[in-house]
Amino acid sequence: MPEVLPAAAQTSPLAKRLSARAILLIELALALGGFAIGTGEFSIMGLMPNVATDLGITEPQVGNVISTYALGVVVGAPLLAILGSRLPRRSLLLLLMAIFAIGNFATALSPDYHSMMVFRFFAGLPHGAYFGVAMLVAASMAPPHKRAKAVSRVMLGLTVAILVGNPLATWMGQMASWRYAFALVGIIALSTVAMVAWFLPPDASEPQSNPMRELRAFNRPQVWLALAISSVGFAGMFCVFSYMAPTLLQVTHLSTAWIPFALAAFGLGSIVGNMVGGWLFDKLQFKAVAWLLVWSALVLAIFPSAALSAWTIFPAVFAVGTMVSLGAPLQTHLMDVAQEAQTLAAASNHAAFNFANALGPWLGGMAISAGYGWTSTGYIGTATALAGLLVFFVAWRFEPKH
Repeated sequence: MPEVLPAAAQTSPLAKRLSARAILLIELALALGGFAIGTGEFSIMGLMPNVATDLGITEPQVGNVISTYALGVVVGAPLLAILGSRLPRRSLLLLLMAIFAIGNFATALSPDYHSMMVFRFFAGLPHGAYFGVAMLVAASMAPPHKRAKAVSRVMLGLTVAILVGNPLATWMGQMASWRYAFALVGIIALSTVAMVAWFLPPDASEPQSNPMRELRAFNRPQVWLALAISSVGFAGMFCVFSYMAPTLLQVTHLSTAWIPFALAAFGLGSIVGNMVGGWLFDKLQFKAVAWLLVWSALVLAIFPSAALSAWTIFPAVFAVGTMVSLGAPLQTHLMDVAQEAQTLAAASNHAAFNFANALGPWLGGMAISAGYGWTSTGYIGTATALAGLLVFFVAWRFEPKH
């Protein structure tokens, strides 16, 4: 009896009519949006000292700004996925990226701490829904057993942002002003709008989404447990990365000129991790998540010791970047278990990812403010990765056994 694939695992009729070159250009356009989002989300971490000085606030308060953006993602991902579910995916992608552009231009003009908190929350709203819809489009254009690689190719925009966009934005912020970095993100977002409009054709065969049907299908244990793994398992990466700049300055005793190089090391790690994660899921399916969480716990446990030396901090930052490998496996697994809640589940994974982005800096800020030092972020991260592994074992009990 032939295997019946879930809807998300079936190649769309549109993809069968498009050439390989056309599909590649669509993936490139979608990845550019990921590049804009990644640069906008992570560049503030490298510019933490600059933002703090300019606005007259502390670095843990800048950590609160990071958490506020992440909370915008958490709120916006399911909300905009539901509100936009009746729109064609192409139209929804264009709308979401336009909102993201406006939020980043507003951030660049922030007069004070409180207004920046508001603008970063607004900029975070379309983040999760954009990635969710983009991943569905990418997966629908790939052969059934190469979906995770297609998802990882679109996520490559996010990881290239960490490698190239964030060091560039950090350098720009150090040379001129952090405000130019966010203005640049707005320009890249508008470029994404143009490319998606040009390369992604309307799809008359696209499955119609029903908000109430999605909400009913969303309420399944496998979906919630996968989101819980994202929410907790990723927190350690953000805990370390958010406070990487002050750690380099205060613990490793390097100058600010080394911060872009550390961001580049993290970016290289994220690119390697992203591609390995997609490959590993196609080989091991959901079991890949467990192995990646074990790796994450080991990497984060080593980080506090590695931060003491300029010779070991950069390999350690590279290793922390490889934790991005969890993204494609969790995203693809959600597509498999969500059934009729495809749009909502895909967007909610990025809400969970950014719940981790809020949780990590918050936990790290509390530990630092309590006097445990900048390297305490590594130990907190180890604990969250192990907590994510415990959630995985619960989720594994719900997996169908063949």
